[in-house]
Amino acid sequence: MTTKIRWGVLSTAGIGRRRVIPAIKLANNSEVTAVASRDLDKAKAYASELGIPKAYGSYEELIADPDIDAIYNPLPNSQHAKWSILCAEAGKPVLCEKPLASFTSEAQKMVDAFTSRGVPFAEGFMYRFHPQAVKVKELIASGTIGTFNTISATFTFKIADESNIRLSKELSGGGLMDVGCYCINVMRFMTGEEPVAAKAIADFGAKTGVDERLVGLLQFPSGELGHFDCGLRVQHLHTYEVRGTEGRIQVEKGFTVQPNEIPVIR
Repeated sequence: MTTKIRWGVLSTAGIGRRRVIPAIKLANNSEVTAVASRDLDKAKAYASELGIPKAYGSYEELIADPDIDAIYNPLPNSQHAKWSILCAEAGKPVLCEKPLASFTSEAQKMVDAFTSRGVPFAEGFMYRFHPQAVKVKELIASGTIGTFNTISATFTFKIADESNIRLSKELSGGGLMDVGCYCINVMRFMTGEEPVAAKAIADFGAKTGVDERLVGLLQFPSGELGHFDCGLRVQHLHTYEVRGTEGRIQVEKGFTVQPNEIPVIR
């Protein structure tokens, strides 16, 4: 009999309810054992709704639970580092929602905390593991589009609720942190390199103080150029296009591919 990984979930975040917890429960090697919230009643209601056995009124209690093998961290961006590092210190592997951290220094501390202890740690850019993205990389490597030299990406949507945490400067919100990170990540993924130069221009909300629209440019060591736009006040679109000397690959719905839709690569 296969031993299942027992997952604990930090917070009652919507992404957990809608996507991650249902996915864990569908996997034949995993199960959700506990959820934690700063509000015990909220945790209990969430657990009851999703069929989770345990509910905790603090994140510390869940991290200390010996029956938890791994932890999913969908907390606000500004809290990723603190709670992920505490998980590492407890010897618990973590799947952390994107973006990993608010600052480079935080991200490095997180990586150091896990690698120094030999504890697994991953960032939740799920599109990388979809057959669509894997196929695009294969097409690039095979020379289907000639010499790969340019990539563009867009991820935008319109926020309807002004209380949404994505509009909170204190919680490290903003378009770049929420969806622009996908655009940058796909460029790093497809080139296999880290950018050596970057420029951007942004529109910061007068009331929110976060970047509500942003356009950026990246340059990579092998010469590839990337340009992207992201935003929280723009019609919904998430796509990327890879271009080369002999062709291009246009990927519609590149970052949140739905299970009942056929990916388009052309």
